[in-house]
Amino acid sequence: MTYNGTEMDRKTPTYGGYSKHYVIDEDYALKVNATGDLSGLAPLLCAGITTYSPLKRWGVGPGKRVAIAGLGGLGHMGVKIARAMGAEVTVLSTSPSKEADAIKLGAHKFLNIRDAESTAAAAGSFDFILDCISANHDYNAYLALLSTFGAMVVVGLPSEPVPLNAFSLIWGDKTLAGSAIGGIAETQEMLDFCAEHNITSDVEVISPDRIEEAYDRTIKSDVRYRFVIDMQNA
Repeated sequence: MTYNGTEMDRKTPTYGGYSKHYVIDEDYALKVNATGDLSGLAPLLCAGITTYSPLKRWGVGPGKRVAIAGLGGLGHMGVKIARAMGAEVTVLSTSPSKEADAIKLGAHKFLNIRDAESTAAAAGSFDFILDCISANHDYNAYLALLSTFGAMVVVGLPSEPVPLNAFSLIWGDKTLAGSAIGGIAETQEMLDFCAEHNITSDVEVISPDRIEEAYDRTIKSDVRYRFVIDMQNA
C-alpha cells in the first residue's frame, strides 16, 4: 500500500500524499491538467474515481434516471459526474438544507428521504442508485426506489452491518453491488473526462496544523465537500 503500508523492505512506512518526495514507475503515474489550481483535482484521485467507476460500469448516460444517495465528499462528485454523463440526476438526502447545494452541483431534483409521502411517491423511479452514505441506514428503503432491473451500488461504508431483506432484491429483479476504487487506466480516463467537462472537487484547503480540526469537522459533516491539505510549507 502506498499509504499506511511499508516499502519493499517491509519496514519503512509509506506516507502517500504526506510524503515530501515520491518515486514511482511511470506505468503507474497519472497525468492531470495542471494549468489551474491543483487543490480541486487532488480529491479526484479518491472520490472522483470511486464514483466514476460504478457510474461508467453500469452504463449511466442519457435516458438514465440516476439517484445519488448522500451529498458528501463522495456524493457531490457523483452528482457532477453523473450529470456530465447525461443522466437525469436526483439527490437523496436526510438533510433538507442541502437541496440548494444539490441543484447548484448539477442535480435536476432533490428528495428528502425523511419526507415519507414524497419518498413513497418515488418508489420504482430510478434505474440506478449510487449509495455514498457512510452513516448507518436502511438499504431496503433505498432499494424500494429502484425500477425493475435497477441496480444500487454501494461505495459508502456504514460502521455496522446492514440488514437486508431478500424480497427487496427479488421483487423487481434488482441488483445490489459494491464498488471499490478504479485501476490506473480507468483513473486516467476519469481525469481526462473531468478535464473535458471542467469537473473538480469542491474543497477547503487547510494547512497541516489544522488536521485535527479537519478530522473533527469531517465527523460532524461540516465540510463542503473535501478537505485538501496544503503540504507546500509542511
